[in-house]
Amino acid sequence: MYRILLPVDNDADRARGQAAFVADLPATADDVTAVVTHTLTSEEADAPDAQQHVERVVTVKLVRDYLAERGIGVELAEARQPPADGILEIAAEFDVDHIAMGSRKRSPTGKVVFGSVAQQVLLEADVPVTVVGAHEA
Repeated sequence: MYRILLPVDNDADRARGQAAFVADLPATADDVTAVVTHTLTSEEADAPDAQQHVERVVTVKLVRDYLAERGIGVELAEARQPPADGILEIAAEFDVDHIAMGSRKRSPTGKVVFGSVAQQVLLEADVPVTVVGAHEA
């Protein structure tokens, strides 16, 4: 079983890109499990307790549904703040084989430097990390 971590933020196009990356892996759906995680923003964390669940996040539901429609197993996990530390902890907890991070469009100069979360995960992860572009609907 190949387990891949998808840390999604609140951008639907990036989340679709991450889900498409998993769906396009050269493996059968039975061989892959995706762990979808999201770090609650301060706004989300300040919401009533009943709303502070990762499965309520729109992009998490989008990825879960996209992969489930393709027969890929999905597990959900809530990462803690700060995001990069939370992502790395989830990767270790679920013993993932790979991490697929979403990325923003950047200028040619900006492409040399990733965002601070992606950069920290790239530098500190014990597994391969792929940075995936957005996939518009």
